[in-house]
Amino acid sequence: MLIREASAADWPLIWPLWHRVVATGETYMWDPATDQDAAERAWMAGAVFVVEDGGVVVGTALLKPNQPGLGDHVANAGFMVDPDHAGRGIGRALAGHVLDAARAAGYTGMQFNAVVSTNTGAVRLWRSLGFEVVATIPGAFRHATLGRVPVHVMYRDL
Repeated sequence: MLIREASAADWPLIWPLWHRVVATGETYMWDPATDQDAAERAWMAGAVFVVEDGGVVVGTALLKPNQPGLGDHVANAGFMVDPDHAGRGIGRALAGHVLDAARAAGYTGMQFNAVVSTNTGAVRLWRSLGFEVVATIPGAFRHATLGRVPVHVMYRDL
């Protein structure tokens, strides 16, 4: 397993994973019908990382400021792991890599604005890495099969 910073040339390798995860309508706010060009503009808008296993992208993460200007010292990140490779520690390894990259870039904290409460694996991972739920917004996510479910805002100092 290799974790590395991605370049624009990696987008064709990231897109199938990105599309598969978003299309479920279970974990990300993006419209499941988001097309490839819009997805590329959104995902490739910061420092992007990929996890390769045997030359296949099995995970990706985006690191960027949570807010512009006077809030740009707090990072925001998004993470996706190929469901076929779940349970192998890819998400935890990628999270550690991105937290280290955020510290190295000078961020003093990391905030997740919308962790879907029913994404229990992600909530468990973030809590184990020191993130706290600082707010919960009832019904903020329209889950594809469960209907409206809460979203957590999670934060930790770096």
